[in-house]
Amino acid sequence: MFKLSAQRVLKAGFVNFWRNAFVSVSAMLVMTITLFTMGSLMFLGAVLNSSLLQIKEKVDINIYFLTSASESRILSLKETIDALPQVESTTYRSREEALENFKKRNQDDQLVLQALDELGGNPLEAVLNVRAKDPSQYEAIYNFLKPYIVGPTNATEIQGQIIEKANFNQNKTSIETLTKVINSSRTLGTAISIILIIISTLIAFNTIRLAIYSSKDEIAVMRLVGASNMFIRGPFIVEGSMYGLFSALFVLIIFYPLLYWIGPYSAGFFGGLNLFTYYLHNFLELFVILVGSGVIIGAISSFLAVRKYLSA
Repeated sequence: MFKLSAQRVLKAGFVNFWRNAFVSVSAMLVMTITLFTMGSLMFLGAVLNSSLLQIKEKVDINIYFLTSASESRILSLKETIDALPQVESTTYRSREEALENFKKRNQDDQLVLQALDELGGNPLEAVLNVRAKDPSQYEAIYNFLKPYIVGPTNATEIQGQIIEKANFNQNKTSIETLTKVINSSRTLGTAISIILIIISTLIAFNTIRLAIYSSKDEIAVMRLVGASNMFIRGPFIVEGSMYGLFSALFVLIIFYPLLYWIGPYSAGFFGGLNLFTYYLHNFLELFVILVGSGVIIGAISSFLAVRKYLSA
């Protein structure tokens, strides 16, 4: 019995969808705008995350060690820093590596090489580059390093102070600005997404309600013959789901040529993110989100819209 009723509901929904062609096209147009807005916000979020990631990769702390500090003590401190929960990665360059790189960069400048030889030693310091998991965590890392940094009047190791300087203070403004930009962008993006989705859903709801209005007489007849509310709602829910399904597929088709054209420009402007490549690599996720959202919005809008005629 249930199977037979379900088949009748599905059949009635499909018949209504194709019978009311003009109304269906109108409803799908609004649903398409709704889902296109949702998809665009997803791509905008991907662009924003990629751009912020590129900026984050350029923010770090460089730790310069005293030339008198032993390699073993430096490496011991490096292991301690690596173990910090805020640290994502570290890159160490020893004094010998620094000297070798300096000579390579100035191999054609004999005056510089001669001056280096006259010093009779290696004047370059070891450097440890530290990257945090989040820009807001650099201050905590710097605070951890403070006991190891020599005072402004010292030039030699005193009580475990083997760091000559760390460039956090020079980068502090940039780090704080980046942290504010990231937090503000995420908050603003979320707020805009919610507002646009609510507005688009309301428009879709009203459009579907107008579509159901043309069937109010049919609903009244079904109520007179004793049809249950769920049996009356069923075809309209199927019809609304079809609006969402076809609208989502249409949006995915629209995005293909649009992103194919925009992709090279986005790759050059947004630090390497090609939106067309992103679209292809995340197509399944986009498909599930857009189709699922379209079907849910269509079904819920139909469910609520037909309620007016059932309560009359």
